[in-house]
Amino acid sequence: MTQGGDGTRSPGRSAHSATQLRRAVLSSYLGSVIEYYDFLLYATASAVVFSEVFFANLDPLVGTIASLGTFTTGYLARPLGGVIFGHFGDRLGRKQMLVITMTMMGVASTLIGLLPTPGQVGAWAPVLLVLLRVVQGIAVGGEWGGAVLMSAEHAKTRRGLWASFTNAGAPSGMVLSTVMLTLTNALTTEEEFLAWGWRVPFLLSVVLLAVGLFVRMKVTETPVFATAEQQTTARAAKTGKAGGAEKPPFVQVLRNHPRNLALAVGVGFSAFVAQGTLTTYLIAYAVGEGFARQTVLNALTVSSVGAIAGIIGFSALSDRVGRRPVVLSGAVTMAVLGFVLFPLVDTGSAVLLTVAVVLGQSVVHPAMYGPLAALYTEMFGTRARYTGASLGYQMAGLGAGVAPPVFAAASAVGTVLTSTLIAVCCVLTVVCILITKESHRNDLAHEPDDGGRGRARTSPESV
Repeated sequence: MTQGGDGTRSPGRSAHSATQLRRAVLSSYLGSVIEYYDFLLYATASAVVFSEVFFANLDPLVGTIASLGTFTTGYLARPLGGVIFGHFGDRLGRKQMLVITMTMMGVASTLIGLLPTPGQVGAWAPVLLVLLRVVQGIAVGGEWGGAVLMSAEHAKTRRGLWASFTNAGAPSGMVLSTVMLTLTNALTTEEEFLAWGWRVPFLLSVVLLAVGLFVRMKVTETPVFATAEQQTTARAAKTGKAGGAEKPPFVQVLRNHPRNLALAVGVGFSAFVAQGTLTTYLIAYAVGEGFARQTVLNALTVSSVGAIAGIIGFSALSDRVGRRPVVLSGAVTMAVLGFVLFPLVDTGSAVLLTVAVVLGQSVVHPAMYGPLAALYTEMFGTRARYTGASLGYQMAGLGAGVAPPVFAAASAVGTVLTSTLIAVCCVLTVVCILITKESHRNDLAHEPDDGGRGRARTSPESV
């Protein structure tokens, strides 16, 4: 028997081991790297390639909007993935769902690398592109919540730190995807890159999939879920009601945690708007302003490396001072930075372009984004946590999908409008994080507070 976060003895924690925690964190990190390598590879490609490959017959501005629009469909599909895999993850366990989501993403990305061009199959090419993007969205929608829970529910202390490795997988995947695009871009001519070079990074997804599945299969189910499952079985035996009589996790979230779900969306929305701006729209904007594709990819790679350290660092800080102060400071700073980004790019200086992207993605965005992994985990009960955390995260994630095409359409008015929209989204986060209750000392074995619906148990000890 080991001690839970609130100082009580939690029987499920006796099965916990340092080895399983390390495996869970590594599995979650690698899974996130693979998922986001594939998902963000598409984001980068939509900004610098797809408008010329799949939408070359359109006006350049319209082609860019159309290309970024296909990028958005993946984000629109993510809440659906969160609901589907969250339901079965809360009923059957986290591990099984994560194997499925990883396989879906790897297969979809490999097929994107094999897609025929409009010159070969006509309008079917962009249609198939959108369909595969939807599959990607469903897969990543189910992956994030399960991966975060695998780390957070295995951790006995420093939940923010361990859960953050899943979020750190996003910039790690971005680094990997941009490096691969950079290499293929450098090793091919412009014509070769547009003809087949961009396909190589997508085809390599099958290799990453094999590695990720090998690691993931060695992780056991989380002790928090195993304990909840035992308690559910015991109650069913005592009352004579089958476990299936429980309300579906989605219904439990809406009934028991509606306030926390709404706050989760509001808290994370601006972080995703910033992410979509920094990793997709700002890149497309810079290319449109005359920067070489390679220069832009280099800036994105440098900033993504910094983001890995930033996410882990700010998440570890949130274990000490709380989730709210860290996210709050990030949102306020991003509201100001939004008015600086585009003027820096407009200077035409590669150095200032890099400064703009690094400031946003390596310093400010991690403060907003890193603590979300632990925060969302702490906002929902165990039997609906996969669904609640996934749904809150993926609904907030719509901001990253909507922002690039909206900003591209608003570019005719000017970048001041874009910066103002970013600031407005940050204000929404500030309001929501001020309303959200601090949770970094909560015990995951107990129902969280949701405006009086449940009582959070906290530990007097430092995390």
